Amino acid sequence: MHEATSDARWESLIRLLAPFSDQAMATARRLCRSRADGDDLFSETVVRAQAKLMSLRDERKFRSWFYAVLLSVHRSRSRRAFWRRCMPIADLVAAGRDPVGDDGRRGEEEHVRAERASRALATLPAVQREAVVLHDIDGFSMAEIAAMQGVTVSAVKTRVARGRERLRAHYRRLGLAGPAAAPERTGAEPALASSPPLGRVSS
Repeated sequence: MHEATSDARWESLIRLLAPFSDQAMATARRLCRSRADGDDLFSETVVRAQAKLMSLRDERKFRSWFYAVLLSVHRSRSRRAFWRRCMPIADLVAAGRDPVGDDGRRGEEEHVRAERASRALATLPAVQREAVVLHDIDGFSMAEIAAMQGVTVSAVKTRVARGRERLRAHYRRLGLAGPAAAPERTGAEPALASSPPLGRVSS
């Protein structure tokens, strides 16, 4: 992008971010241990993106460029151990979902599964957690994640595979068979070794 004033950069950033801002904020929250930390991560990313916007040469690539900035900020924060605690249940269970059934048992079970999933995700190294969240929860392709993380597609595949295996090992240590699907947008748990790829089968 051509050099512009600070106000013009903010206007451009808001325009480019608007179509997927909610999704990006949700991703930031999933990458962090709490909704508040996720909001802080998103806000810091927006500020960083505004400052770096002149480095963007093609507006058509803004989405992947913004996610690359998000991951860079997340990694910087994770080095300070901000993400290492498990995310609260409320960040993994859809907002406003009431317990299903007269006794609320199904809602309670979802909360338990979400808590286990959050603890499992928190065991992953930052780059593996990013790859698993972006691919198996947010639905980005391997190629898109490779562009965001600044690595090859092969490296992303390795990160996702190793992340999944760590999740499966975590569940095996708990003595749990686990459901058929990995953490999805609704907060399902990670799969074990015999299950299909994460995020591809509904719970």
